Amino acid sequence: MINNDILRSVRYMLDLPDGKLAAITALAGLAVPQADFDAFLKKDDEPGYQDCPDKVMAHFLDGLVTHLRGRDESRPALPVAKRVTNNLVLKKLRVAFELRDDDLHAILAAAGFPLSKSELTALFRKPEHPNYRPCGDQLLRHFLRGLTQRLRQI
Repeated sequence: MINNDILRSVRYMLDLPDGKLAAITALAGLAVPQADFDAFLKKDDEPGYQDCPDKVMAHFLDGLVTHLRGRDESRPALPVAKRVTNNLVLKKLRVAFELRDDDLHAILAAAGFPLSKSELTALFRKPEHPNYRPCGDQLLRHFLRGLTQRLRQI
C-alpha cells in the first residue's frame, strides 16, 4: 500500500490537526517540515503531491507508538526500519493501539475481511519463518477501515 494512503488514513482515524503529523514524527527523532506533510497528504493527481518516503513513514509509525503509549525509558530505542512493508505497518499499528488477537479478528470481521487465527499469526512472523505470509494491500485497507470504524464509532 502507498505510504501516503496510510498517512491519510491514520490522520483521519485519529482526527489529527495539520501540525500533529510532524510532531509525531519528531517523537521518533526525525524533523520533517509541515510543508512536506502537506504534500504527502495531497491526492496523487493534485499539484504539489510528493511520495512519502519509507524513512518518514517508519519514523511516523515509531512516533505514533510513542505518542499513544509513551516512551519506555528502561529499554533502549529500537532501530528504525529501512523499508516499510504492509506487515510492518500492521505490526506498528497493533502495538500503538495495544490490540490483541481477538481485537484484530473483530476489526477485520467488522470490515468484511475475516481471517483465521493461523492466517493472522502468519502476518506477524519474521520473513525468514516458513509460515510467514506477506500482508496484501487489500487486507491492510480493510484493517485500516475497520480500525477507523472502531475508533470513530462510525
